[in-house]
Amino acid sequence: MKVFMTGGTGFVGSYLAGFLINKGHVVTILTSLLESPAAQIAGVSYLPGNPTKPGDWQDAVGEHDVLINLAGASIFSRWTPNQKQIMLESRIETTRNLVNAIGKDKANKMTLFSTSAVGYYGFHEDDILTESSPPGNDFLARLAVEWEKEALLAAAKGVRVVITRFGIVLGKNGGALGQMIPLFKYFLGGPLGSGRQWFSWVHIHDLAAAFIFLLDHPEMSGAVNLCSPNPVRNKDLARAIGQLLHRPSIMPAPGFMIRLILGEFGDVLLKGQRVIPRRLIDAGFEFEYPLIEDGLRNVIAG
Repeated sequence: MKVFMTGGTGFVGSYLAGFLINKGHVVTILTSLLESPAAQIAGVSYLPGNPTKPGDWQDAVGEHDVLINLAGASIFSRWTPNQKQIMLESRIETTRNLVNAIGKDKANKMTLFSTSAVGYYGFHEDDILTESSPPGNDFLARLAVEWEKEALLAAAKGVRVVITRFGIVLGKNGGALGQMIPLFKYFLGGPLGSGRQWFSWVHIHDLAAAFIFLLDHPEMSGAVNLCSPNPVRNKDLARAIGQLLHRPSIMPAPGFMIRLILGEFGDVLLKGQRVIPRRLIDAGFEFEYPLIEDGLRNVIAG
């Protein structure tokens, strides 16, 4: 299939693009900054354009069978009013421009995968959350609701829309572990706050494999959680990282200090949510890395 991607040059997007190429798909990545030849992915075509702005790039959308919408400003920062606006607009405008580029004559033959996050559900302590659980009411949950709403407008054109709610993605050379591992190596790693908060995660290989699985199951649409069936508490995550790196993992980062430094974003790290990929499990998807120990071992020691 011919695949069109926004956000395809980032940590998740570059891995997914390479994965799709290896499975025989043709991939075009829309990017506002063309990568240097050394950074480009073999077999991927790059189309210049800013997804947050309408432009000539929209003419290419209809030439593809699958749209994968990954673009959006990072949430890993202090959430000032200005940063919140950037996070919202980068997601809403990109998704709106992508949906507007879909012509009705080809819409019923297209699939749109639009990213969201398990933050959609808000904070529920030990409650088990699935795709049928209601949204939360914090900023990140409201952001996810608006983002998903914009993508679902494509369904009115006849497009098959799959909302992929990502857990925290674990992989090599980036993502959450790229920020956590250096702390452990310098003996500064440990649980955040109480360490009891749930951490819903997914190995980047399983995330990419889930996209292929969903392509092969056209009957599936709507929200799909892309996370391991075995979320872990933050303290258990820290312990597993420490064991693999042969570093102590008992030094907790005080919750008040995290909130002082990160503000509202600190709650995302200190509260978390316990999310299960019910729809993938029921459809028969098999995770290669269902347990945190195996996933971390592959990333850290593999």
